[in-house]
Amino acid sequence: MGEGSCSDYTVIIPVLNEAEALPIVLTELVENGIPRDRVLIVDGHSSDGSREIAESRGFRVILQEGKGKAMAVKTGVENAGSECIVFMDGDYTYPARHIHDLLKQLENGYDLVIGSRVYLEKGSQSALFKLGNKALSLFFRVLFGVKLSDVLSGMYSARRKLLKEIGFEFTGFSVEAEIVAHAASTGFRVTEVPIGYRRRIGRKKLCVRHGFKIALDMVRLTWRYSPVFFILALGTLMLIPGLYLDVFVLYRWLFYGVVHHVRALAGITLSGLGALCSILAVLTLYFKRFEIRVLRALRDLEKKVGSEAWQAPQGNVAINRNSY
Repeated sequence: MGEGSCSDYTVIIPVLNEAEALPIVLTELVENGIPRDRVLIVDGHSSDGSREIAESRGFRVILQEGKGKAMAVKTGVENAGSECIVFMDGDYTYPARHIHDLLKQLENGYDLVIGSRVYLEKGSQSALFKLGNKALSLFFRVLFGVKLSDVLSGMYSARRKLLKEIGFEFTGFSVEAEIVAHAASTGFRVTEVPIGYRRRIGRKKLCVRHGFKIALDMVRLTWRYSPVFFILALGTLMLIPGLYLDVFVLYRWLFYGVVHHVRALAGITLSGLGALCSILAVLTLYFKRFEIRVLRALRDLEKKVGSEAWQAPQGNVAINRNSY
């Protein structure tokens, strides 16, 4: 089977107390041609019978390790042997028909395909939720320089090789941001497809405080995946006040003959450190681009070698073995 094929896939659904919506979601999966043995329910130790509902309908259920959505995703990846993996929530918000669209883009050569929530059902998102999602996606684009409109979508597909590289260091709802940050910053091919989004069934788990935590985690992700922004921001914080002090000291000396020794020293120090950070940011940018090119070349080579090994005639393999 070639690299582009997604005939081997698994749909992972993290679940925590979704007994009200889960039966409808599972029925919809079957109606859209998703076999039961292609679905993996990762239960976060639900107390409302969600696990029993899925098992009674013939679906495979495992208990997640740890707590939070990130650990549920990690548990699912570790227990899914498929090369192509699709994630979706168990609260009815994401239509199952889009699974085929996400898998198709993986077959077209992408490594991560995000379902961008474009077709919104009336009442599916409050005005505050829409504003927060747009603000966080814009913030992410500024931090990482990627043209994605919905980085926090809970419905996406990815290749196993990408997911196995992720450390899942960030808990909760920041897991999508971590996956996208890793993919976009290490040379993987990322794209979006438009999908629908419906009103959830059951109690909502995401609230305003989660939005602030996600924003903070995005900033923390820049240190690992986008150090250029982090270093440049640090340099700007020192360069601006440094230049202000330099201009102030120079103005006072030229027009009033007053010398400010301490302010002059502080200004020169801050300006120098700011300029140094700017230079380091440029060098970091070049090193990051070089890293991405190297990683892409290695992955293309691995794909080529794997494809040739798969297509090699078995007779030749036997001859080679006998020659040693």
